[in-house]
Amino acid sequence: MPNKPFQRGDRIGHPFSNPDLLAQALRHRSAGVPHNERLEFLGDSIVNMLVAQALYERWPKADEGALTRGRAELVREGALAVLARELELGERLTLGAGEMKTGGHRRDSILADAFEAVVAAIYLDAGFEACRAVVLPWFAASMDALPATGRTEKDPKTRLQEWLQGRQKALPQYELVSESGDDHAKTFRVRCNVTEPAVSTEGEGASRRLAEQQAASAAFELLVDSK
Repeated sequence: MPNKPFQRGDRIGHPFSNPDLLAQALRHRSAGVPHNERLEFLGDSIVNMLVAQALYERWPKADEGALTRGRAELVREGALAVLARELELGERLTLGAGEMKTGGHRRDSILADAFEAVVAAIYLDAGFEACRAVVLPWFAASMDALPATGRTEKDPKTRLQEWLQGRQKALPQYELVSESGDDHAKTFRVRCNVTEPAVSTEGEGASRRLAEQQAASAAFELLVDSK
């Protein structure tokens, strides 16, 4: 499944001087070398830097914890996969036969990696400032959806962990109960076990992370309500 090269009018918004960089960024390792893993490694750091600086400037009064949570929300795998879909990267991926058969072009992990690889390709092609000018607008809507003050809510797993630590209790354990569905549309069920006080809850989601968050939220509510 060879990728279609981006042209000036395409969604990415960057005309590559070296189109081979883009071709490599969109080539999954299942399709052979050169693939995009090294570019993904570099792109991961660039995306984190761009988002961190943008939040630092956007939230001048936010503390480190709020900035960290905001960045984590923007650069998590699912969020980057959404951006990759908006850029229509999936249909341009070069995949091996096995990944093509199992719908790899729709899988969050592959799309997120490709997104980061494309960011690195832009950086190598045109430099940091050009990369920032192209990439930051992709995050505009998701940044606008965050609280304007930077007072982001802690995620359920963090709230549960801090509640237990504050009472010198053992940390919760998460156990994968089941996963079902096709590779591109899996459903995960996870159990959260708290030993003291004894609580066991389950959560379900499109990723293991989301299922864990749901289970942690349910456990936290039970523990707080019991006091």
